[in-house]
Amino acid sequence: MTPTEDATALARKRLAFRAWHRGTRETDLILGRFADAHIAGFDEAELEAFASLLEMPDPDIFAWVTGSRPVPVSMRSSILARLIAFHQQSVSSDV
Repeated sequence: MTPTEDATALARKRLAFRAWHRGTRETDLILGRFADAHIAGFDEAELEAFASLLEMPDPDIFAWVTGSRPVPVSMRSSILARLIAFHQQSVSSDV
């Protein structure tokens, strides 16, 4: 592995840990499952976008993902759209 590959692998591990350890169990489940399913395929830009999303408060993320509040224009991203789609798919498959 090159130093860049090592740094990227470490970033993935840290982001996955942060996704599962947020403080709100519901958001942990949403973000953690998404990270487990997709983070290995994220490129550098997607890792940065996911890291930025993880900076947002749990209640905001939960509201956006569940559709109880619209996503502000400033927060719209392909990563958040993928997270919302992933959550909707997992909810519909649980029914």
